[in-house]
Amino acid sequence: MSRVGKVPLSIPDSVRIKVDPGAISVEGPKGNLSGSIPSNIWVKMEGKELKVGRESDTPDNRAMHGLTRKLIGNMVTGVSEGFTRILEINGVGYRAEVKGGNLNLTLGYSHPIEFPLPKGVGAKVDRQTVVTLDSCDKQLLGETAARIRQLRSPEPYKGKGIKYQEEVIRRKAGKAVGSSG
Repeated sequence: MSRVGKVPLSIPDSVRIKVDPGAISVEGPKGNLSGSIPSNIWVKMEGKELKVGRESDTPDNRAMHGLTRKLIGNMVTGVSEGFTRILEINGVGYRAEVKGGNLNLTLGYSHPIEFPLPKGVGAKVDRQTVVTLDSCDKQLLGETAARIRQLRSPEPYKGKGIKYQEEVIRRKAGKAVGSSG
């Protein structure tokens, strides 16, 4: 058995789950999410617990067992609590602001960048340099944060750019001034 897949998933009272053949939909206070279930994986509701299992013990089924359980767990957590991702902007003159459904960034280029936020992702800016993204869909949130970070990745000499809050930038030493002679 998969170590992740065999653990039953407890469902909060505020979350409703509908299991159809090959699909699952989850509704909660933060939103609605739906996903597909692989053909060799079964999902059953037993009271306030959701159990995930597999039909056979092939390597593909074993891999999909734990993955399916984790994806459903992320959907339940997302619609009940939500997910956040924090980005920090480092650099002189680098800043961000939210206008409508867009994130406007000034990142040292000759032009400002207008990044349209996907539906389901919200943004909040603190002190013009800390961007907090929130969503109920963990995958969409991670993709959006990665696309924003890619606009100006942190460079190793001064650390200028956009980085995740928990990310550590390894610094390189600059050129050493040598003596002539």
